[in-house]
Amino acid sequence: MTQHTDLPSDLLPPAVRRFLGAHIVRDADTASSFLAEDAVIVDQDETFRGREETDAFLRDAGSEFEYTTEQIGAHRVDDTHWVVTVRLEGTFPGGVAELDYRFALRDDLIAELVIANHPA
Repeated sequence: MTQHTDLPSDLLPPAVRRFLGAHIVRDADTASSFLAEDAVIVDQDETFRGREETDAFLRDAGSEFEYTTEQIGAHRVDDTHWVVTVRLEGTFPGGVAELDYRFALRDDLIAELVIANHPA
């Protein structure tokens, strides 16, 4: 994953950095280990709550497509909120997407992740 970022990846909280590393290589089990038990993931207005639903999301999201992921931005909002912007290129409709992964942390785990289109 190439970085073009305001904040180097090594300065992201460990849970965010490790989650993204696992998520990018589609290692759902490892990615899930960085989520709080009651975590919520919102992806393009669809909400997944709790271990069972978030695990299924991580396992299945984008599995029908081939794509590459490049981190193009990252910043700290406050002590518990971080945003990482990624660029996806692949076989999905449109072929290119820039997405913001908005993380909310609690007790060094990801309590909430909102994935949304990056504002143009």
